[in-house]
Amino acid sequence: MNDTTNRQLLSGNHAVAWGVKLARPDVAPLYPITPQTPILEKITEFQLQGEMEVELLTPESEHSAMSACLSASLTGARVFTATSSQGLLLMHELLHYAAGARAPIVMFNVNRTPASPWGFWPDQLDSLSQRDTGWVQLYSESAQESLDTTVQAFRIAESVGVPVMICHDAFYVSHAVEPVDIPTASQVDEYLPRLERPLRLDTALGQSFGAPIDQATWNRSRREMAAAMDKVYAAVVEAGTTWNALCDRQYGPLEHYRCDDAQVLIVTMGSMSGTARVAVDALREEGIAAGLLKVRLFRPLPGPALCEALAGVPCALVLDRNYSPGMGGILHQELKAALYGMADAPRLHGLLAGVGGVNVPPGKIQQWVTDYREAEAVPEAIWVE
Repeated sequence: MNDTTNRQLLSGNHAVAWGVKLARPDVAPLYPITPQTPILEKITEFQLQGEMEVELLTPESEHSAMSACLSASLTGARVFTATSSQGLLLMHELLHYAAGARAPIVMFNVNRTPASPWGFWPDQLDSLSQRDTGWVQLYSESAQESLDTTVQAFRIAESVGVPVMICHDAFYVSHAVEPVDIPTASQVDEYLPRLERPLRLDTALGQSFGAPIDQATWNRSRREMAAAMDKVYAAVVEAGTTWNALCDRQYGPLEHYRCDDAQVLIVTMGSMSGTARVAVDALREEGIAAGLLKVRLFRPLPGPALCEALAGVPCALVLDRNYSPGMGGILHQELKAALYGMADAPRLHGLLAGVGGVNVPPGKIQQWVTDYREAEAVPEAIWVE
């Protein structure tokens, strides 16, 4: 730890607010929704205490919040917002609009069950159901990672010209308190310089956004978006490597834990990664060569890196804290598509684990590895609660 680093006990949501404070956004339109509200509250507190200079907007809905984000971002402002569950779903129309306008907005989503029935529990379907909107999606495991990823997200968004959504699980991360190392303002200022934005509303540039266009121009806009998305993987690697040099914490699109000689890999995202890490250690003590492959970057899906990580591994268990009706676990399905046609692909088991926030202790993961590591793969996901 750097001697000048400030270590505090923070919840995941307050860690996000600290990351936002350090990133110095110009505008932050925010609408409260459980369990995201502490992010808004802490940012408001920072502003009222004179610790953060930001235009804080409180519109009447999440749809209006994202509309304000888009308008502000297109002027060249650095913009942040946060939401959860139904709020994210209400934003859906504007998520497409922001991505198409190549607005580098950073949004933090606290993963929560979508209605109905009504619930407040950790489940990743809210963000995963937005996977085709053109937003980068990063999933965080801990309060420390959420702070660090919030800062990194601005660097990624502004360097590539795409909006970025970061997600962490409700309550398991959002409200759980743990020690967090807060970097200094000078460290983040060095890491996050202001860049000239080539796409912005400026009379000197003569650009417009959202005007009706013909088919060929719309088609070209998707090709340009695809070209930008192709740069995201390298941008995530660069952001993590540079952050490591500054703060001694390394991040990448994927995280490998005890994978080198693994005969079975657990693949998952978010807070369940920490539980799986404990299970891997216990399995190793039993003589089972288990490992963890944590997916941090979900969109764009790092297909080649996933194939490389899983090549030659006999078996992989995908733990999905989400359920897509009629299809199963989303990460499982995405991974099947990425591995299609690979000669030395693992036997892949999709386990619907922790859907709706159901607790998944390490012992359950150990049991699933024991049950499935020698079994033949089946195409459909299996409910394991």
